Amino acid sequence: MGMMRLSKCLVSLLFLVALSGFTHGFVMSPRTLLNRFSQNSNYYLTTEEHWFDQTLDHYSPYDHRQFKQRYYEFLDYFQVPDGPIFLKICGESSCNGISNDYLGVLAKKFGAAVVSLEHRYYGKSSPFKSHTTENLKYLSSKQALFDLAVFRQWYQESLNLKRSKTGAENSWFVFGISYSGALSAWFRLKFPHLTCGSLASSGVVLAVYNYTDFDKQVGESAGPECKAVLQEITELVDRSLESNRKELKKQFGAAELEIDGDFLYFLADAAVIAFQYGNPDALCTPLVEAKKAGEDLVAVYAKYVKDFYVGTFGVSVETYNQNHLKNTAVNEGSSDRLWWFQVCTEVAYFQVAPSNDSVRSSKINTKYHLDLCKNVFGEGIYPEVDMTNIYYGGTKIAGSKIVFTNGSQDPWRHASKQTSSPDMPSYIITCHNCGHGTDMRGCPQSPLSIEGNAENCSAPDAVNKVRQKMIEHIDLWLSECKGTGRSSM
Repeated sequence: MGMMRLSKCLVSLLFLVALSGFTHGFVMSPRTLLNRFSQNSNYYLTTEEHWFDQTLDHYSPYDHRQFKQRYYEFLDYFQVPDGPIFLKICGESSCNGISNDYLGVLAKKFGAAVVSLEHRYYGKSSPFKSHTTENLKYLSSKQALFDLAVFRQWYQESLNLKRSKTGAENSWFVFGISYSGALSAWFRLKFPHLTCGSLASSGVVLAVYNYTDFDKQVGESAGPECKAVLQEITELVDRSLESNRKELKKQFGAAELEIDGDFLYFLADAAVIAFQYGNPDALCTPLVEAKKAGEDLVAVYAKYVKDFYVGTFGVSVETYNQNHLKNTAVNEGSSDRLWWFQVCTEVAYFQVAPSNDSVRSSKINTKYHLDLCKNVFGEGIYPEVDMTNIYYGGTKIAGSKIVFTNGSQDPWRHASKQTSSPDMPSYIITCHNCGHGTDMRGCPQSPLSIEGNAENCSAPDAVNKVRQKMIEHIDLWLSECKGTGRSSM
């Protein structure tokens, strides 16, 4: 998706591995050429697939159907037999291996095995041959959490069988970034006996209906000068859409986006990723210089969108096309439709323009999102945000032994838990290019920095200080588990 030349493929791969699955609606990762290059051992700890028979509906007393769920295991650092087991949660995209980020460093330090389960429906773990709206009814965070619990039990029992032990328990710890960071926190909340603790990196635990703080943070991360240029571009584009629609969309290489809201969302996301993934200067430097030189700002932004967002970053314009989202085929591109289903039923995160001082177009509003949900999935589909927050607690999550981390520039941090509470420390990593999942990914957050290298962060010490705190919490909570002889107390 979105790649024209082979010479760009490996650059895009680095971006893809660094992301935990982002598509339109959550600024998530493109699905590009990852599968083709996924065997490169530098970017992954392992890509060797294993399979597990998973229950389709954990909440039905009579439906016992199963499906094949893909997982990975990395045992190179495992201190047999009593070392801890790190469960890395895969999120809302195809899971092609265990990426070689900071988790590898932690696994080595603690002598841990690393296992990672692909999220139901995504990648190769779909229960159905067609992703019709009816068939997506088992796609939810609740079912996914139960998948993790059942898998965790099965994997522990498999280890015990291998060493001819019964009832033995290794100490488990759960990790996740972004949506999977939320799953990590929710797993500890709902299954506290199955893990010693959790790391929720940029964990978006608060479902938000109209997420205006997203755009506000984009403006803050841009800084006054860059923000003003972005706002001017938005105004110019809105005006040009009225008089010169076809030519304008063509200029951005997005002629296929017939719905104006889809086109404007595409342009908004293109700016977001610069701050979300630690590449602010790639966007702001050329824009601010163009403004000072009196250049055509729309043309300069169109070049950035085509060269960086579509070219280097590897996003496909198709991702924003609602006709594409209606496609029910189970294939490489399914993740776009799948994540939108979760958005339209559970969490919303509607990235609407604030009423004042917005960076994105005011046409990206609640109606646009609700119309998309209805158009793509049919009548009666809308996000039960209140129900989600009642079930998990939002930022008032009543858990324990969960570490929350966020990057200062990340627009998603306002859906995370940003203040510490007893037994749930929260850390903000502050630097110019500290975005989504900085603690695990380093800087920039995309492309992938091997082992989450923080040297290119504008303040490496800020990252390292938080990592030291993370290590202290993991060490303490693992030792408390071991002391009880159980996975958790």
